[in-house]
Amino acid sequence: MHALGGSLIKKHQLLTARQIASPNFSERTGDAKIEMLVIHNISLPPGQYGGGYVEALFNNSLNPDDDPYFAEIAHLTVSAHLLIDRLGQVTQFVPFDKKAWHAGASEFRGRGNCNDFSIGIELEGCDDEEFTTEQYRSLISVTKLLMAEYSDITIAKIVGHSDIAPGRKTDPGPHFDWAYYRAQCA
Repeated sequence: MHALGGSLIKKHQLLTARQIASPNFSERTGDAKIEMLVIHNISLPPGQYGGGYVEALFNNSLNPDDDPYFAEIAHLTVSAHLLIDRLGQVTQFVPFDKKAWHAGASEFRGRGNCNDFSIGIELEGCDDEEFTTEQYRSLISVTKLLMAEYSDITIAKIVGHSDIAPGRKTDPGPHFDWAYYRAQCA
């Protein structure tokens, strides 16, 4: 991803990402600025990749009959701004200036409702497996672009879902290499 004559983010859309609009978003409240990234992991069914089930979940079209686990989650209205699959391909579901529904009950430095001021990035994966080189490459590139576009995002404000919802969430999990990721983004 190299910017040729300008930013790769235009009108809060990542131009290099596949675009699939999710209905699961809302306006950011008040004067909330984008100032944090939240890193997640997701796989549907758990521990399995591909199949388009994450896209279906984020678009309220997950068929509960496709897997027993889906009956538990098909009713959820959730989304993230970005999904990075195992091959490093990036899909955008919600424009960055809108509030994606990715963090749920959350708190960062005394501020609740982190969806109001964050961008959610899902990595296709689970707590029990390493992420791919391609995923790190894409995540690092996207992070640098977002930090350049939204100057309030700093390395200190890039967190895991587990950091803002401890005890409730564990992602991106113990296999996410925070030291490598942060060093590459600095």
